Amino acid sequence: MDAEFPLYPRTLAVALRTALADTPVVCLLGPRQCGKTTLAKTVESDRAYVTLDEESYLNTATQDPDGFVDRLPKRVILDEVQRAPGLLTAIKRSVDRDRRPGRFLLTGSADLLLLPGVSESLAGRMEIIPLQPLTESEKERNDGHFLRAFLAGEFRESMMLGEGDEVSLDLPIRIVGGGFPEPLTRTPVRARQWHRQYLKSIIERDVQDIAKVRDANELGRLLELLALRSASLLNTNGLSRDLGLHRGTVDQYLSILERLFLVRLLPGWHRNTSKRLIKAPKIHLIDSGLAATLADLSAPDWLSRRDRMGHLLESFVVQQIHAQAAWTDPDLRFWHYRDKDQVEVDLVMTRGEKVWGVEVKASRSVDRNDGKGLDRLAAQCGADFQGGCVLYDGRDVLPIPGSPHLAVPLRMLWDL
Repeated sequence: MDAEFPLYPRTLAVALRTALADTPVVCLLGPRQCGKTTLAKTVESDRAYVTLDEESYLNTATQDPDGFVDRLPKRVILDEVQRAPGLLTAIKRSVDRDRRPGRFLLTGSADLLLLPGVSESLAGRMEIIPLQPLTESEKERNDGHFLRAFLAGEFRESMMLGEGDEVSLDLPIRIVGGGFPEPLTRTPVRARQWHRQYLKSIIERDVQDIAKVRDANELGRLLELLALRSASLLNTNGLSRDLGLHRGTVDQYLSILERLFLVRLLPGWHRNTSKRLIKAPKIHLIDSGLAATLADLSAPDWLSRRDRMGHLLESFVVQQIHAQAAWTDPDLRFWHYRDKDQVEVDLVMTRGEKVWGVEVKASRSVDRNDGKGLDRLAAQCGADFQGGCVLYDGRDVLPIPGSPHLAVPLRMLWDL
């Protein structure tokens, strides 16, 4: 169960209510402690609540899944369902007898869609709603319309009234804070301790629920290395060498970290005719606060460790936009772009044949070179390219010299 923390409005509440109105099984999926239980209880406060983190319930659900489901109340929140995957088949059988909408509201801290047979057994009976750690727009209690405005091409050159040109640590504080609700109530030192304990508890408990591994602590070592390389091309051979592990073991561990919503692999965008493109994925830690703790980065490092903080900023932006897609356009797919000339775009979004690009800069100004990657991507896409922008740490929406694209302040991710 998620810990108690101050209640933030979750933009996905509307999508959750909509799904419960017409779907028998609805499942909130996301990392532990991101607020799934709180959201479920807020939206459906009158439901019975059962958590499989309680050993008595877990033992019964594992030994007699059909009996366990039959004894559940008619409308129930069933928490941490990944701990007893056999329940999903039992829930299917129950739903086949009674297909009333909204019967089961599940939460899961591991990707159930990667479990064998789950997609097939609950096809047409279950809707998955991905819940991410808090976005900056949710922290500000805004609706999170940046992505909608960008996709609709609504940004226009303008001067935005704001603070002066002095260096501000607002952005790095947001980056190292991350999106898990509980550490946001703590001092930076105590927040870092929370992140370490969070990872320790996942390694000691959740890993064993979804996979058999030789040494779960090796997963922690891998995640620490990935935190240092967040927003970089994934080099599995290099990770294998640095950890002293077989390549196949590293691949297995990466899969586990993905299933636990700790990392995200962003594939390389390509068209069949684009043979010069590099198709290796980029690796991102999903929560920038956890990544900052593991990489030993704090807000003042914004000035002295610029390159490392720049990579963390990129992962932060990818996470903000990816989370907004859940309530803006769930059909979006996400990529990165890089060609053999080292020209790249940090985030590429596609819907069908349509393509958008976002570049991320830590600087407070932009120049001609900042639009180069977007120009190259646009040339690859032709008429399918819908628009691009450079997110930067400035105040104004500005034209990029020599490019049709705009530079947009990063703060619009949470101000809209």
